[in-house]
Amino acid sequence: MTAPALERERVLELIYRHGYNATAFQTLETGYRYFFHGTDACVAYVDTGAAWVVAGAPIASTSELASVTHAFLRRARDAGKRACFFATEERLQRALDGGIRSLQIGEQAVYDPNRWTETLSERRSLREQLRRARAKGVRVRALEPAELDAPATRDAMNHLTRRWSASHGLPALDFLVRVEPFFFPAHRRCFVAEREGRLLGFAGVVPVPARRGFLLEDLIREPSAPNGTAELLVDGVMRFAAATGSEFLTLGLAPLAGNVPRALRLAKKSGSFLYDFDGIRAFRHKLAPDSWSSIYLSHPTSQGAVPSLFDALSAFAGGSLLRFGVRSLLRRLDGRSTSSSHAHRADRIDARGLERRQQSAEHADQRPGEQRQAEERRARHETEEQLLPRGLVLS
Repeated sequence: MTAPALERERVLELIYRHGYNATAFQTLETGYRYFFHGTDACVAYVDTGAAWVVAGAPIASTSELASVTHAFLRRARDAGKRACFFATEERLQRALDGGIRSLQIGEQAVYDPNRWTETLSERRSLREQLRRARAKGVRVRALEPAELDAPATRDAMNHLTRRWSASHGLPALDFLVRVEPFFFPAHRRCFVAEREGRLLGFAGVVPVPARRGFLLEDLIREPSAPNGTAELLVDGVMRFAAATGSEFLTLGLAPLAGNVPRALRLAKKSGSFLYDFDGIRAFRHKLAPDSWSSIYLSHPTSQGAVPSLFDALSAFAGGSLLRFGVRSLLRRLDGRSTSSSHAHRADRIDARGLERRQQSAEHADQRPGEQRQAEERRARHETEEQLLPRGLVLS
């Protein structure tokens, strides 16, 4: 076994001991470096060149969080690097008791899978989406670990991921939104949506051991899949999690949602043509979460929030934020993403929804009010689902 593989096995053991943040299992994917503190704690981070950006909080017991955080910051400082922790929760702030600054960057929706059947009974719109997908012949099943590791399965899922990525009109993102559903297949679960043997979508699920829960890490859907396919995948995941006795499941971070600072609200508004922030939160909200928890970017008190945000964005861009921006702009200008970018797809979908609403208005006297409302709900749902992004798993 190679040194990186041995390191990952060591990290895996620590995750099963202390993996509290939903990001913990994701740190086993490619691109991460590890800072080990003694034998019972580690920090998983990426090096952007100027900074070490950590995925979540240190993987450690609550009593060790402060000591491993300070040790990591000292190591970064000695290496001449800035450092920050992306997607932390209040647990880290409490452990450091003012020794670190935190900036809210979004919210994480939390679900109790045991309440899912109750949620369905209360949400007619959700039941309808499940019915519509099933009526179109969509079926969801869990893959066995050996099947997930099979070349044919990998090829089909990779092909679907490429199609999904192309439909979103952005260069591939890195760090916590890299789609790698095959690492440690024995420790993850994957659910696939199929119709007559053809793959239409998949949901990747990884453990959050310290909370006896799960993260729905990837939610990938074929752009032409029937409406309700994503909800049917979520339904399969929820029922699986409930069967294990879990009381915690999250789809990860809804970025820039909640009580974020004014500057980030402005960034959200100006960047909406590239990324559908509201759509991400809307999809999570539609699934009726039991609670929302704040997610933060944490950084040393000696380091400003602005350079910390820049470093975090650089991690997602895969290093150079400038190069990523240029690639994004070129993809929009050369027309390769014209048919699938958020803005253009939203225009087309909204146009269909507007046409429906106009037809509803024209025939208002001919249809009961309840039917008109149902048609409007379907139009809104098509807009949300067509813009459905990857389950941004930053928590």
